[in-house]
Amino acid sequence: MNCPKCGLPKELCICEEMTKGTQKIKVRGDKRRYNKIVTIVDGFDNVDIQKIAKELKRRLACGGTAKNDCIELQGNHTQKVKAVLVDMGFSEDMIDVV
Repeated sequence: MNCPKCGLPKELCICEEMTKGTQKIKVRGDKRRYNKIVTIVDGFDNVDIQKIAKELKRRLACGGTAKNDCIELQGNHTQKVKAVLVDMGFSEDMIDVV
């Protein structure tokens, strides 16, 4: 099976790696019910958000979900998320922590 964007086989496709460097990602905290804090990561475009959410949850040892092109993580992980995203290949300059 070939990638619809570049035409290369899925194993050799680098489209996702190329788009990681140009994404403007926002990381922010939000209070929810009963004063529980969640960390919201959004601004993703043309990447597998489910795979990124799974890796963030594994590395930060927390629960969460990926929906509507954003990732919600249980707990206050605003400072830790940036380091994990940089390790995953995203550009440090394009990640804003609010």
